[in-house]
Amino acid sequence: MRNDSRLSRMLHVLLHMARHDGPMTSEAIAAMLRTNAVVVRRTMAGLRDAGYVRSEKGHGGGWVIACDLEHLSLLDVHRAVGGPRLFVIGNEHANPDCAVEQLVNEAVEDALDEAEALLEKRLAAVSLAELSRGFDVRCAGLS
Repeated sequence: MRNDSRLSRMLHVLLHMARHDGPMTSEAIAAMLRTNAVVVRRTMAGLRDAGYVRSEKGHGGGWVIACDLEHLSLLDVHRAVGGPRLFVIGNEHANPDCAVEQLVNEAVEDALDEAEALLEKRLAAVSLAELSRGFDVRCAGLS
């Protein structure tokens, strides 16, 4: 099964946008991600609808950040890009009257709910500004 990389790809884009002087076109973003500009526009639309970016039309237009990165968490981006459920493990419901199936489903659902809550809490605790600062530190160490 293929991984859903929308979150990491859009975090990558947003961090580049934060350092870019002026708007970034869908075509420039697509080249960076090695994808199609239509895919970029479709994915960025979720970020735009959430108020995190805006698009400027015309010559010199493109995508720009429209929010404070201190208040934008990884979880916010995940939700805005229409990220799937964090876990794709599921239960069998072929025989809902079976006591064994009920017991197994309860155990698995409880574990998944707990793990998903923990992951969401951690994603919510990291802002894009923190990632940006981490990028600065990493780059300073490379020079």
